[in-house]
Amino acid sequence: MGNSPKQKVLISGASIAGPALAHWLHRYGFEVTVVEKADAVRGGGYPIDIRGTALEVVRRMGVLPRLRAAHIDTRELTFVAADGNPVGSIRPEAVTGGVEGRDIEIPRGALAETLHAAVRDDVEFLFGDSIATLHDHDGGVDVTFRGGARRTFDLVVGADGIHSHTRGLVFGPEERYHRYLGYCFAGFTLPNHLGLAHEGVTWNTPGRAAVLFAAGDTDRLHGFLIFARPEPPFDAFRNPDAQRDLVASVFPEDDWEIPRMVAALRAADDLFFDVAGQIRMPRWSKGRVALVGDAAHAPSFFSGQGSSTALVGAYVLAGELASHGADHPAAFAAYERGIREFVELNQALADHGVPSLVPRTAEELEMRNRALLDPAGLPGDKGRAANSALTLPDYADRVPAR
Repeated sequence: MGNSPKQKVLISGASIAGPALAHWLHRYGFEVTVVEKADAVRGGGYPIDIRGTALEVVRRMGVLPRLRAAHIDTRELTFVAADGNPVGSIRPEAVTGGVEGRDIEIPRGALAETLHAAVRDDVEFLFGDSIATLHDHDGGVDVTFRGGARRTFDLVVGADGIHSHTRGLVFGPEERYHRYLGYCFAGFTLPNHLGLAHEGVTWNTPGRAAVLFAAGDTDRLHGFLIFARPEPPFDAFRNPDAQRDLVASVFPEDDWEIPRMVAALRAADDLFFDVAGQIRMPRWSKGRVALVGDAAHAPSFFSGQGSSTALVGAYVLAGELASHGADHPAAFAAYERGIREFVELNQALADHGVPSLVPRTAEELEMRNRALLDPAGLPGDKGRAANSALTLPDYADRVPAR
């Protein structure tokens, strides 16, 4: 492949999986374009974790020191009863399966900005645009962008999240692949009137949770209102006012901080509303188009592993594409074989995370509260095993010279 033309790859999505994939593909000699519908890299956002195998990915990328510098270092999670009285406190690793002193916790936007900075001078970024149509044929993929431009690429990768537009264009409606976990959630920010620092506080009644989270020592808190619901509220997805009304109706109490949180929800200009769900697909590629990260296998925030599985998937997909040259079907097959078991183990963590964060029944809540007194009963050990279940391949000796 030393004298062959560079393969042109279009990546849709510039959050986490997209820039990480762009980094590795550029390193292996691909010509990369990243298209992102937002006008710039999205900063801010709720905290995410990098742990287990994903730590080795960011170390090999050379961004580990910058990420460690932005580490939030959450030190305590406190759980309170319906009346606001404390039930118990634990280290976050008891739930997440992380390793104290090794894992990285960082605002999602800070991770996205770090990944973008690592590759922005090496690949083409098209902000404020997105894919309108795709036509996959023997010679490549013809892409029409919403801005009107038309270009042809050798390969296209959807890295555009759980509600991936790329996946919808190529694989069909999201409903085919979405596994609803039975919960909805609203996220927003509000003033840190409690003076919390490096900690989170969770209020529970059966099937509901209200969370206040201090990402470090800051004057703003992340607020989350989470509740069980048998079916997704489809009529509220595109209507922020309906979302606010729905959430407020589920949290009518005058207890604890609920009134203040509902008022902040109604006033928030950064409201994020969605359902807790996963993407489960029999295949992550079709023709010359592949999916990576949440677009392929979202594990849900209950697993705590969305960003980590995205980083690992990007690394393996790029390595297999580089190793297999122009044989993209073989590369895609190797990519799926390489990480599917790892992905499925981490998706399974969501089923353990739900009873810890939002117990559905009074009995489950009582069991969780008892476990706070003996953290060995919490899902941390399962998380540690899944987080590090994959040993990263070293593609240095497998990638042909370009």
